[in-house]
Amino acid sequence: MVIVTGTKRSGTSMWMQMLIAAGLPHLGEAFPASWSESIKGANPHGFYESRFRKGVFFATNPDPKTGAFVPPKESKRHAVKVFIPGVVRSDLAYIERVVASMRDWREYDRSVRRLYALEDTWLEKKRAEGDPDDPRWRTFRTKVPPALEWWFENYELIRDAATRRYPIHLVTYDALLRDPEQVLGKVLPWVGGGDLAKAMEAIRPDARTQHRVDGAIEGVEPEDAAIFDELYRLLDEGQPLPAAFVEELNTTQHRLEERWRPTAQRDRDDPRDEATVNAEG
Repeated sequence: MVIVTGTKRSGTSMWMQMLIAAGLPHLGEAFPASWSESIKGANPHGFYESRFRKGVFFATNPDPKTGAFVPPKESKRHAVKVFIPGVVRSDLAYIERVVASMRDWREYDRSVRRLYALEDTWLEKKRAEGDPDDPRWRTFRTKVPPALEWWFENYELIRDAATRRYPIHLVTYDALLRDPEQVLGKVLPWVGGGDLAKAMEAIRPDARTQHRVDGAIEGVEPEDAAIFDELYRLLDEGQPLPAAFVEELNTTQHRLEERWRPTAQRDRDDPRDEATVNAEG
């Protein structure tokens, strides 16, 4: 599989749209379940998600509802969106190529909060129309602030790729919009080819509703912000991560893990899915 990954709101949907336009077969629907009603405003051109958003492993393949199994050979060169925690738990047999998108962490924070606001408005409407205690109109979200989710997931991806050594191309959202022809000109041949012109037609800068705003962000101390900024800068400029900086990443991870471990543990202990209610319908 050609796995498109990143955090939520990082540009993964646009990557799916580009790869599909380029001619790659794909797995996933533009608007699964009730998303066309609830959160279409966050991405009017489609999300293209499937059960594999959680990873390609024993809990998702075979399909727990239908028993349908996707063999590795039959899914080669198929584009599929898998969020970072899912990539980490995916079987290596399915990881043919990984195209990873990263968004500036401040912009990510604003974008995720907007997504939640759209969803909350829809959920309130559904509760008002029927039984307010209906479990379909409830949702669960991690208690870790969005900017810290950005850190933990991107750190996890970098560590996993370095450990399991699968082919990965990590590009920032800004770099893609800044020079799409150059970025796609590298990625498409790497994933097996595709129509560059059609892929570029799928890029819609006007879909970007949130932009970076400097200032304090919930959960992020100044020393953390400096590391987050430097990580994004290096990747945005296409530079390798120096060994000394990798040590700083590890130190930051240990510090933040210690600070947020109790909260993260409560999230892991909650029996509900980590995604919002609309992920499953």
